[in-house]
Amino acid sequence: MRWRGATAPAPGPADPGLADLTGDRRLRRLELTVTRRLDGLLHGRYRGLLPGPGSETAGSREYRPGEDEVRRMDWAVTARTTVPHVREVDADRELTTWLLVDASPSMEYGTAELDKRELAVAAVAAVGFLTGGVGNRLGAQVLGPDGLRRFPPRSGRTHLFGLLRALLTAPRVGGYDRDEPAPAGPDLADGLAAVHRVALRRGLVVVVSDFLDGLPDDPRQAPSWEVPLRRLAARHQVLAVQVTDPRELELPDVGLVTLVDPETGRRREVWTGDRALRERYAAAATAQREQVRQALRRSGAAHLPLRTDRDWGADIVRHVHAQRRLAAAPARVARGGAA
Repeated sequence: MRWRGATAPAPGPADPGLADLTGDRRLRRLELTVTRRLDGLLHGRYRGLLPGPGSETAGSREYRPGEDEVRRMDWAVTARTTVPHVREVDADRELTTWLLVDASPSMEYGTAELDKRELAVAAVAAVGFLTGGVGNRLGAQVLGPDGLRRFPPRSGRTHLFGLLRALLTAPRVGGYDRDEPAPAGPDLADGLAAVHRVALRRGLVVVVSDFLDGLPDDPRQAPSWEVPLRRLAARHQVLAVQVTDPRELELPDVGLVTLVDPETGRRREVWTGDRALRERYAAAATAQREQVRQALRRSGAAHLPLRTDRDWGADIVRHVHAQRRLAAAPARVARGGAA
């Protein structure tokens, strides 16, 4: 079986200032944290998560077979350079963003400043503020043990705050520090298929998950969620926000610990004083992360890894700037060729 790489019992929320707050005070603290860390991205023409999709031309880049639509071919640049190019476009003034938020038991864990579930909520808040604008709409599907909960796409801060409040106050089911297994619910592939059914208009899809669900033991096999994610990426821009905790990547030398599968409740005691065991664990965790990275790359999704022990705000800022530099580079090349 696949052990999720966490020690038990898992600690509670690591930020007591946030954990002790309830209701709107906790929500306000989250808003202040997000806006402070993303200051500079929330204003002016740099607002947004990814360049495009849209209709205003913003340059050209080389055609990628299997990823780009032929109807977006830039024939003028293609003829001039003799290399197939497609048009890049700026985001439409009215953008619909769909979120798929993983609230499965494997997200109920954390050993640093935040647990994975709190980091996922922070990522949702960042997406909401970065994509918020006049006419823009945000919808969500929350994937939990009790099924999929849908939030229809709407605009405005009231709608965003309602989604964040629901995520912050949702009861915790299962997890690493529970004795009982979590009820079986839909998996990540089911959630992606549900988003594909409701996201009819081309837009932005953001998947917030640890992507541990559906990983085969054989790294040569594709995860169960790869095909539905690729199907989404063929129509929409897709951003995969991968949430991890450092203890999922390596075991500390702390003696006897218990490894727990959070969704079945199965446990296994291991002696972490064994250096060879720790090295095998780290190697397996590295292989698993590479397996997820390659699957996301094959799917055509942009990849944003976030960790509970890192400054997630800085990671998001770096990702946005990197995406915009990549989008601007082909446009500069095309303009240079035209000159």
